[in-house]
Amino acid sequence: MPAQTFAMGDAHGDGIRPDGEGPVHDVRLDAFSIDATTVTVADFAAFTAATGYRTTAEADGWSAVFHLFVSADADIVGAAPATPWWLGVRGADWAHPDGPGSTARPDHPVVHVSWHDAQAYCAWAGRRLPTEAEWECAARGGRASDRYPWGSTVDVSDWPCNIWQGEFPVHNTAEDGYKATAPVRTYHPNGYGLWQAVGNVWEWCADWFAADYYTRSPLHAPPGPVTGVARVLRGGSYLCHDSYCNRYRNAARSSNTPDSSMGNAGFRTVSAATPSSADLSILPA
Repeated sequence: MPAQTFAMGDAHGDGIRPDGEGPVHDVRLDAFSIDATTVTVADFAAFTAATGYRTTAEADGWSAVFHLFVSADADIVGAAPATPWWLGVRGADWAHPDGPGSTARPDHPVVHVSWHDAQAYCAWAGRRLPTEAEWECAARGGRASDRYPWGSTVDVSDWPCNIWQGEFPVHNTAEDGYKATAPVRTYHPNGYGLWQAVGNVWEWCADWFAADYYTRSPLHAPPGPVTGVARVLRGGSYLCHDSYCNRYRNAARSSNTPDSSMGNAGFRTVSAATPSSADLSILPA
């Protein structure tokens, strides 16, 4: 990724107000490298084999699985009150994405990884999580102000990313080819060579989340707030649908607590040089 100044934020009025996608503001970044794809199941398996690391989901004994993927005999520990299509399934983790008896595919993005898990992987790999600004700059692929990495419209005759088609959350027609995750090199890369910056899985970023951060962020290499409760997630996932969640856009933001683990979130990494004021400490899972 070349050093550059880009316009960050929602230029189309698509954003959800509590997400804080505005105002559009200039951001200047130094050059950095970023993974072409999200970290795969095979990548994460190499990490766990080398280190013996246990993820948050493995330590807790369960993780969140989308209800359509849960087997009839699954041991369900509960449902999320605001999003009842997410069920806590005992034994669900990065290697068993739908619970015991399921098997993760090596060329798919690793999921059921918390922010802490992503940080641990980065420490092993000599990399780090991208800042939110780095992520958006890379996702845009050099296309200023566009909604998506490929432009500002979605061609439904040739789906460009992995999102939901049908009636959310009960029926997915899978017109894009996949009901859940797709292999990381599916569809087409953007102008910088990144695959699936939007759709497929949410991607953890380094930053703490604050809805008002864009009103006070610095011009050069903004590191995110100093403290917070939730960490930033970017890019949307295979569950995004315009009727519920239109966050499969370059400017879209979301967040979750750093110990959260679910079947539609993963991460990609960037070069190890760390913005001086960013909080990139590794915390225990």
